[in-house]
Amino acid sequence: MSSRESPLLYAVSKKAGKAIMDYGMIQEGDKIAVAVSGGKDSLSLLHILRHRQKVSPVDFEFTAVHVDFDFADFDPQRLVDYLGAHNFPYMVEKVDSLKGERYEDIDCFRWSGKRRKALFDLAGRQGFTKIAFGHHLDDIVETILLNQFYRGEVSAMKPKQVLFQGKITIIRPLAYVREEAMAALAQTLNILSVGQSKCANDDTSHRMKIKHMLRQMEKDNPAIVSNIFKSLQNIKEEYLLNPV
Repeated sequence: MSSRESPLLYAVSKKAGKAIMDYGMIQEGDKIAVAVSGGKDSLSLLHILRHRQKVSPVDFEFTAVHVDFDFADFDPQRLVDYLGAHNFPYMVEKVDSLKGERYEDIDCFRWSGKRRKALFDLAGRQGFTKIAFGHHLDDIVETILLNQFYRGEVSAMKPKQVLFQGKITIIRPLAYVREEAMAALAQTLNILSVGQSKCANDDTSHRMKIKHMLRQMEKDNPAIVSNIFKSLQNIKEEYLLNPV
């Protein structure tokens, strides 16, 4: 694919490629499970990884994985139809830990925890070496502030995180991509949400409050989001609080 055929996909893929290289996210022969909720970011990530396969110096494969909790008010068929129509290999993991509950009633923390556990279990059974999430730069920055404001700790979602003594590795290829670029790419690719969002009550969550705060602050300082991201790469340990 050339930049003339799809300049925005090319540009976002290039940023994803830099993040993949900087953090050593993908190695030869990797078998990657891409966590797909059906939201715009995770669906766009599939298209980006397909492009990376064409230009990457290493061979890897990926499969879209959707965790189906069998909610009383949600049917994943539209998502399955989309994946099939675009020739993405996919798997649907049915989990009954929330069966019969209403998707709209599940809080973000509970939903994401159950989903992550299901993905880990699936990866172990199916031999996936990596799990890729569609978190972008804004998601990471919001998490940094969420952890400071509500957990009293300095931490973030790492672009690459090795878990369980190396048995599972989480990667976030969109770590260098802004949310606005992902929204524009989804529009270019004619992607509409065909599944669940990050969680049903995301609009009233602490994360959304942080997002609105950052948007307001960016009006005075356009570099504020990128600066927060860079701050965890530029830690001045001598100025941290270290109790005697």
